[in-house]
Amino acid sequence: MFQNNPLLAQLKQQMRDDLDVKEGMVKGTSKGFGFLEVSEKESYFIPPPHMKKVMHGDHITAILRTENDRQLVEPETLIEAGVTTFVARVKWFRDRLNLVPDHPLMNEAIKARAVKGINEKSLKEGDWVLGELTSHPLKGNGFFANVIEVIAGVDDPNAPWWVVLARNKLTKYAPEDNKDWQQVPDTLTRRDLTDVPFFTIDAESTLDMDDALSITKLDNGWELLVAIADPTAYVPHNSVMDKVAAERAFTAYMPGRNIPMLPRTLSDELCSLQEGVERPVICARLFIDNDGKVDEKAEFFAATMRSHARLSYDNVSNWIDEIGDWQPANDIIAEQIRQMKAFTLTRAAWRTQHAIIFKDRPDFRFALDADSNVTDILVDYRRIANQMVEESMIAANLACGNWLNERIGTGIFNVHLGFDSEKMEGLVELLAAHESPFAPETLSTLEGFCALRRWVDARETSYLDSRTRRYQSFAAMSPVPGPHFGLGLTAYATWTSPIRKYGDIVNHRLIKAILSEQAHEAFIPSEELATHLSDQRRMHRRAERDIADWLYVRYLKPAVAEGKVFDADIVDVGRGGVRLRLQENGAGVFMPSSLICSNRDRLECSWDDGRVYLDKATLYELGQTVQIIITEAIEDTRSLIAKPAQPISPVAPQAQ
Repeated sequence: MFQNNPLLAQLKQQMRDDLDVKEGMVKGTSKGFGFLEVSEKESYFIPPPHMKKVMHGDHITAILRTENDRQLVEPETLIEAGVTTFVARVKWFRDRLNLVPDHPLMNEAIKARAVKGINEKSLKEGDWVLGELTSHPLKGNGFFANVIEVIAGVDDPNAPWWVVLARNKLTKYAPEDNKDWQQVPDTLTRRDLTDVPFFTIDAESTLDMDDALSITKLDNGWELLVAIADPTAYVPHNSVMDKVAAERAFTAYMPGRNIPMLPRTLSDELCSLQEGVERPVICARLFIDNDGKVDEKAEFFAATMRSHARLSYDNVSNWIDEIGDWQPANDIIAEQIRQMKAFTLTRAAWRTQHAIIFKDRPDFRFALDADSNVTDILVDYRRIANQMVEESMIAANLACGNWLNERIGTGIFNVHLGFDSEKMEGLVELLAAHESPFAPETLSTLEGFCALRRWVDARETSYLDSRTRRYQSFAAMSPVPGPHFGLGLTAYATWTSPIRKYGDIVNHRLIKAILSEQAHEAFIPSEELATHLSDQRRMHRRAERDIADWLYVRYLKPAVAEGKVFDADIVDVGRGGVRLRLQENGAGVFMPSSLICSNRDRLECSWDDGRVYLDKATLYELGQTVQIIITEAIEDTRSLIAKPAQPISPVAPQAQ
């Protein structure tokens, strides 16, 4: 009698309208409960029974209720699932296949089955797979997923690489190689530069050498020739290989291996600027005055060149520093190195005064054995040879940005607009509290940004440097010219790594179209391509970081038993504790507030201030170096947990 009763339906709708409904994102926790994040300042508790209906990252609506004087929400409708495909580990329960997502905030097993083509019974406990969510409790009868790909076996020593690549939607295979590449006919006139003393400087293990240099001292400065490999001589626009390279966007560099953007026959052989071999290149002729300023009138042209020397960073730096026995092959290369050193120091001094220079921070490199185990973490310091290449490439990319902007007003530009306009009010308050000499209106200009960065860098501690970086915007790739505040340059368009970066291939094609006086419209990059390149760059950086975190945990497990003391720099402060970076090897470590001081009433971790307070006094702050001991190395979450080397008393001192 109650079926299809309009009065009952009206009553239900009225009851529904009287409920307080909230919309937001689900944030899970490792303890089974969660929160509905409605805004930065509004969140509501989701109790464990209700968390079984949702997953971390879900966009939902929920009904707000009050129980025992506490506001909580009950999930109601799914707007968008937080995940559709996910990396997981196989778990068998009563002979039924389940998947446990590889995520610290998703620890509930999901019932699953394997798709056609995958032998379900061959899957072992702990195997790594890719799952696809097919059912959600808010839209069906519970969570259910399909196994759509087997990533790695439970005992595969290469699992960290394959898992991280799968999570970031990056392939683990090099592009298909036909071994019979031919140069594409074009109308370019290539200058013969085979007699010019070009040389390359790379790591000893580098195969994909894409830049070579030659320098001449002039009365008023230097003439710098930058020769860049030309893979577009082999890969036609819109060809199958071109589309593959565009999709990949970058060569994936990871500890112990790389996945090239182009087939290895091109990247490591035909396009690589190997010593003694003629290669097609695109060249730039730059002029740098005796003060280190790059002349705006650079010349770009196509050429054929031959590298006269394959040099390594360590050998060149050691020779300049008069360390070891290595010597340049002849006086010509020796003079090239001397002039490169002089140019580099002069150019760096100019950028220090007028733009922004990078701080000297070491790079850390994993040494792996044949089974992909970490045997050591090596420290690569930024020595003079590294600076030679760095300053040359920055000058060349600045010249390309200005050249493309002047001629056609488009290309792939690396753009960084300084401080986020929506955060400017907070930045002004922060700087006023530290007696900054800069007027607020200057902070949005390139000149003002550079001046502020130099002022911050000159302070005694890096606390304010770390605080102000929170207010910066993100760099992005753009088809429209724009300044790069982070480098302190008016325009920046990279073209010096076309073997490794698709955006550089785009800029090569535009340069060649201009040089050959042909229409360039077909090569103009779209906003969609620029966004794709920016997204891919973030994915590649995240993948490299994720693999490093995994290897750090494996390498530092013995340090837990040893109780080794490490020096670490504070890089972030959050409500739950402090994030640090070990000076010895670059590993990221988390020190939870509960391990800083067991008496939580005495401790306050303030993200807003970038400080940790003990009894209202500053205990730690951003940029500070502290001594810590690693207490846990958890491979499941790829996390290192630490505590202070010197314990803090759990009891507040008595008042005198």
